[in-house]
Amino acid sequence: MSGLIQPIAKADEAAVLALNNEHAEELSFLDPSRLSHLLAEAFYARRVGDLEAFIITFDQAAGYDSPNFIWFRERYPRFVYVDRICVSPLARGRGHARRIYEDLFAAAKAAGHTVVTCEVNAEPPNPASDAFHAALGFVEVGSAAIHGGKKSVRYFERRL
Repeated sequence: MSGLIQPIAKADEAAVLALNNEHAEELSFLDPSRLSHLLAEAFYARRVGDLEAFIITFDQAAGYDSPNFIWFRERYPRFVYVDRICVSPLARGRGHARRIYEDLFAAAKAAGHTVVTCEVNAEPPNPASDAFHAALGFVEVGSAAIHGGKKSVRYFERRL
């Protein structure tokens, strides 16, 4: 069924990998083994419909080495971190990202979390993501230069 939010299954991994890597500049490139590791560590990993969109998140206990995730783990005792969310270009404008975030907020709250975090690229800029996260109530809580200064990001939180 199109638009249904479901867990990412093993059978979905090739399609998730392809969509992720089409947007590697915004999300970062993954190989199949790295994607499998991320999914195994995820707090919440869902897809919409026939992979019209996907999201992968972690909580503070995840075995994850991203500098952005580590930034939050050093500052927050308990949180859910949105590592990546992507909507297929053919499915944009249908509200999938908003619905998947609302579902994440409900899952995080049900698990006892009070904050959801994420980062948005400052360099290269991502104005669509900035506007989207602001509309959902995320507020900036910090920034960093990562990957040897090749990329800069801004960190956001949304209280539940």
